[in-house]
Amino acid sequence: MFLVPLESNPEVMTAFLHKLGVPKKWGITDVYGLDPDLLAVVPRPVLAVILLYPLRNEYEGIKSIDNNATKDIVKEEIDGVYYLKQYVPNACGTIALLHSVANNTDVIHLENDVLKKFLEETQKKNPDERGNHFMNAQGLLDTHKESALEGQTEVPSEDTPVNYHFVAFVHKNGILYELDGRKDGPIKHGLTTPDTLLEDAARVCKEFMNRDPEEMGFTVVALTALNE
Repeated sequence: MFLVPLESNPEVMTAFLHKLGVPKKWGITDVYGLDPDLLAVVPRPVLAVILLYPLRNEYEGIKSIDNNATKDIVKEEIDGVYYLKQYVPNACGTIALLHSVANNTDVIHLENDVLKKFLEETQKKNPDERGNHFMNAQGLLDTHKESALEGQTEVPSEDTPVNYHFVAFVHKNGILYELDGRKDGPIKHGLTTPDTLLEDAARVCKEFMNRDPEEMGFTVVALTALNE
């Protein structure tokens, strides 16, 4: 099973989340740059940061940016961290959004809809079981397909290779986690707080960008409160 990829477009992603039952006070906001003055204009609070980055052959198989002691993949269950494996090609955008919301349900009070049902059904499952459950979550998949057709770029066929990938960054228990459904588990990136999540995630995004400084295909968005 292949999906048409979700576009990194705040309007499309916000509409997608609202269709899934996320209250309209929350949505996806552009992060126009990673310097302090541009981060300062992002609406607060910031609940998650999502990075879209280009895949390169040399990136494949990398377990973290440096895979050193300060950026460890955590294979065991982490209290409070919701993580699922990605088994559906081109679903990384939806999974990044799912990771972003699922790890903030103490703040985001989901309406009784598709996503709330999915999270309730998978809360006690392990990451592999959650990934398999996602493959059969027809409500989520149908909403993804509908939203993937609403972007501004030309829609590729389902079997067209996509050379970009979404990952999410969230705060849990004082730790910044990178959640990438293709990895063996969440990746620790040091300490953070709800107030400094955006700045700390921006630091990690810069590390991704430094791997390929000539590449312009990086996009950063954030799950935030929406300005009324």
